[in-house]
Amino acid sequence: MSWSDPIADMLTRIRNALRANKEQVSIRASNICQAIAAVLKKEGYIKDFDRIDDGKQGTLRIALKYDQEGQPVITEITRTSKPGCRIYSPAGDLPRVLGGMGIAIVSTSKGVMSDRECRSANVGGEILCTVS
Repeated sequence: MSWSDPIADMLTRIRNALRANKEQVSIRASNICQAIAAVLKKEGYIKDFDRIDDGKQGTLRIALKYDQEGQPVITEITRTSKPGCRIYSPAGDLPRVLGGMGIAIVSTSKGVMSDRECRSANVGGEILCTVS
């Protein structure tokens, strides 16, 4: 369990659950992880998520999404900005993942959003991860 980087822990749990063909995965809840899950749901990479309150930190339960052949919708999910090396980008220089077929999740002053939303709002920020 990663105490220093909850985002990397979340992405690793999702990646491992997809490789094991699990229907859902449980992650320690935090505001940033919940915001990332909201972006993944909005962009259609996961079915749904909900926060389970246990009186402590809580848990996020994420329902994973698969296509008709049983292949995961998320083929690759990688952490871009790390605690040791933060990566920031203005709106015009945000990466286009797979030529626009994937997304970059960006933490901005207006909240966590996808790279498409950042370009339309003309706001940059820290590139948290890329999903394809």
